[in-house]
Amino acid sequence: MTDTKHIVCPHCHTTNRVRTDQLGSAPTCGQCKKALFDCHPANLDEAAFDKHINRNHIPVLVDFWAPWCGPCRQMAPAYEQAAKQLEPNIRVVKVDTEAVPNLGARYNIRSIPTLALFVNGKEVARQPGAMGLADIVRWTKSHL
Repeated sequence: MTDTKHIVCPHCHTTNRVRTDQLGSAPTCGQCKKALFDCHPANLDEAAFDKHINRNHIPVLVDFWAPWCGPCRQMAPAYEQAAKQLEPNIRVVKVDTEAVPNLGARYNIRSIPTLALFVNGKEVARQPGAMGLADIVRWTKSHL
């Protein structure tokens, strides 16, 4: 019997069943046919966020940010690079707290940028403040 994981598509947000041994071989979405991992953080609205947090069988790293935030913009290239290092074992996403204020309120985000790591639908770690690439990757892996 082959082990499978549910992976939510970063494009159409459909849940896909993927064999674990195929995660590293560029699996595609059964619905939209796009890559399930494209090494770029997915920008999520509230409905998509809930799907990714609750349906993914892999951890989800979230950057709560805002476009007017200088430290957020400063950290963005490092976060983009982190996606390349962490996928396909971790889904990397972004939530614009200006566009989706309900999520910022729901998770009591008081400063941005804030990274939050979710495993099996539950937040397991949180880190406020901008970080560089090495720190993002190290911090994420240290909490798994």
